[in-house]
Amino acid sequence: MEPHLPATGRRGGRWNDHRTVINGILFRVRTGIPWRDLPERFGSWKTVYERHRRWSADGTWDRILRAVQADADLADRIDWSMVGVDSTSCRAHQHAAGARKKEPRVPKRRTTPRNHRDQVMASHVIRPTVPKLPP
Repeated sequence: MEPHLPATGRRGGRWNDHRTVINGILFRVRTGIPWRDLPERFGSWKTVYERHRRWSADGTWDRILRAVQADADLADRIDWSMVGVDSTSCRAHQHAAGARKKEPRVPKRRTTPRNHRDQVMASHVIRPTVPKLPP
């Protein structure tokens, strides 16, 4: 897996050890804990989170997965006949049951001039009254 990881020592200082950070990411995924509750043995939670976020965005995790799958396939450790996706248990939200068949309604053009609307709306605004004090 190491040849597929980004190089360390970029501008701004050295990165923490990849192995420690990857173990932290896997621990978080396995346990489902919040990032802030990550044990100190994995380093700063912010470092682990930022590395995970950065690698997800730039495709590093996808490259690692493809490489590990290719290595396992060459060594005959993957039985592709056992791999499948069963969509019979997928549930959709009740609002996903159907879409409108008609074209969306186009809003009509307003008949009241804009400046007239503003004047009408301003006349309906309740203004606070200040009580007059006797002299």
